[in-house]
Amino acid sequence: MPDQPTNTLYYGDNLDILRHHIAANSVDLVYLDPPFNSNADYNVIFREQSGQKSAAQIKAFTDTWHWDDGANRAREEILTGAPEDVARMLDALVSFIGRNDLTAYLVMMTQRLIELHRVLKPTGSLYLHCDPSASHYLKVVLDAIFGPANFRGEIVWKRTSAHNDPKRPGRIHDIVLFYSKSDEYTWNTVYAPYSKEYTTSHYRLTDDKGRRYRLDNLTAPGHGSNAGIYEWQGKRPPQGRMWSLTQDKMDALLAAGRIRFTKSGMPEYIRYLDEMPGVPLQDVWDDIPPVNAMAQERLGYPTQKPLTLLERIIAASSNPGEVVLDPFCGCGTAICAAQALGRHWLGIDITHLAISLMKSRLKSMFGLDANQAYRVIGEPTDVAGARQLALDDRYQFQYWAVSLLEATAQGQEQKSKKGADKGIDGIISFLDGTNRKRETIIVQVKSGHVTSSHIRDLKGVLDREKAALGLYICLEAPTRDMKDEANSAGFYTSTLWPGPHGDHKWPRIQIRTIEELLSGRGFEIPPRPVQFRQAAPVTQKAPTAPALWGTAPLAEEVPLAEDEVEIDEESEESGEEEVS
Repeated sequence: MPDQPTNTLYYGDNLDILRHHIAANSVDLVYLDPPFNSNADYNVIFREQSGQKSAAQIKAFTDTWHWDDGANRAREEILTGAPEDVARMLDALVSFIGRNDLTAYLVMMTQRLIELHRVLKPTGSLYLHCDPSASHYLKVVLDAIFGPANFRGEIVWKRTSAHNDPKRPGRIHDIVLFYSKSDEYTWNTVYAPYSKEYTTSHYRLTDDKGRRYRLDNLTAPGHGSNAGIYEWQGKRPPQGRMWSLTQDKMDALLAAGRIRFTKSGMPEYIRYLDEMPGVPLQDVWDDIPPVNAMAQERLGYPTQKPLTLLERIIAASSNPGEVVLDPFCGCGTAICAAQALGRHWLGIDITHLAISLMKSRLKSMFGLDANQAYRVIGEPTDVAGARQLALDDRYQFQYWAVSLLEATAQGQEQKSKKGADKGIDGIISFLDGTNRKRETIIVQVKSGHVTSSHIRDLKGVLDREKAALGLYICLEAPTRDMKDEANSAGFYTSTLWPGPHGDHKWPRIQIRTIEELLSGRGFEIPPRPVQFRQAAPVTQKAPTAPALWGTAPLAEEVPLAEDEVEIDEESEESGEEEVS
C-alpha cells in the first residue's frame, strides 16, 4: 500500500521505493539530478559487449551505470511492459548506440522516469538536471514518456564563470529539462532582478523623495477600434496610435500623481523602479553561482547544487502545501528548499551517507528531528536490522552508525571502497577554553569482531589529531580488556563544561554498542553549540512577495481591466524632455 505524502526520507533503490511507497497522482513537482559524470569530465570509447569498439566517442557515466544482467533485464521489462512509444524509442536508442554504459544509464533512467510520470499529479511538473553530454538522449526519453507537446523548456544554468578545456570551448553550463504532465500545470511567474546596466540606463530620473523612475509612453499602436481615440487634457494620440488606457484610468493616474507632461503637453506615465517586479524568468540562468569553497551552505558533497537554484524551481512550479519529490536527493538541497518554502517533501537515496547528511542538515537548518518532524524509512530500527546492514554493506553501516550521533561522516564521496580514513569515521566539534577554541571528537565504527587493540589504535588517533575525545561504536559487546584500555585513557578536562559527574572531567575514550545507542544510552560529550550548525537559507518566498519578486506594478486603486492595453515595460520612452 503506498504511503501518504508526509515528509519522508527513504533509504533504498528509488525504483523500488517509487513502485511500492509512492501513490499514483500524488506528487506536484519532481526534481531529479541523477548521478552522472561525478568524478570529472571524461571521454570513453564505448565497446559493445563483444568487445568491438563503438564508432564514436561519447561521454560516459561509468561511475554509476554499467551494461550488465540488470540493465538487460530492465531493457526487457521496458520492451514488454512499457507503453509502445517508450518501448520503440528505447529499442531504437540501444540499437543505434549499442549496449554500453550510456545505454545502461538510459535504460535505468527510462524505468524511473516512467514511474515518476505515474506519481505526478495531472497538474504536476518534472525538472531533470543533467549536462550536455546526455541531455539530448534524455530529452528523447522524456518526449516518449511525457509527450513532445508537454516539453516546457530547456533551462541553461551557468554553473561556473570559466573552465579551461583543451581544444574545445570551456564547458560552463548544465541543462535542466522541464516537462509537465498535461496542459494544466502550475506556473508561478518568477522575476529576476534587473541588471545594474538596465536600471542605470532606463531609470535615470529621481523624484523629490529620492525614488528612481522612468517616463513611459501612454499610447499604443491603433488596431482599428475607436475605443482609444479620444481627446484628453487637450491632446489626442498621434496618427496611427491610440491611448493605452480608458479615459477613467487616465484621470485616476493623473489624480494619483502618476502622470507628467512634456513641453508639448503629451502625457507620460511615471514608472517607479521600486514598484517593478523585475525581469520575468528566462531559460538562461546566469545569476545563480555554484556552491563555492567558502559558501556557508557548502557540505563537501561533490554534486551539491545551490539552494537558490532549487528555490527558484520550486517557487515557479509548486505552491505552499504541495508535495515535492527528489528521487536522487544526495545531500538534500531540494528537500531543504522545499522545507524552507513551506512544501511537503519526499526524498530518496540509495546511500546511508546521503540520508545521514540530510538528517543532519534538516536538524541544523530547521531544528527538525528524524522520526518526530519527519519519517525515515529503510534505516535499521533494531540490532537485527543493523547486523543485516553490516552484512550487506559495512560502509553503509558505518555511515548509518555515525548518523546516530549527528556527526559529520568522513569520506563524503560515494565510493565503493573506503580508502584511507586515518582511523576517523566521523567528526563532532564543540567549543571550549577561555577563547572558545574549536575542539574535536573523533568517532570510530566497527561492524565486526572487536578487540582491545582497536582502543589502543583509537588512543593513537586522538594523540595524532590532538582530539579531545574518542567515541567507539560497535555491534558486538566490548570485552573487559577493551573497557580497561578505554579507562586507562583518562579524562579530558573542560574549562567551560561540567562533566557527567559534576566536575569538568569527561571520559576521554568511550564505548557504546549499537544496542545501547538504539535504546537511548548515548555518549557523554560536551554540548555542541549552534555556531557549528549550518545557518538556515535565505529563502525565496512565493513569487508575489514584494521582498523578493517586487511589488505590484500599479497601485490597487487604479487596476487595469483585462481587455485594456497595459503599459509595456519594454516600450520606448517618448524621448521628449519633461517639464522642469
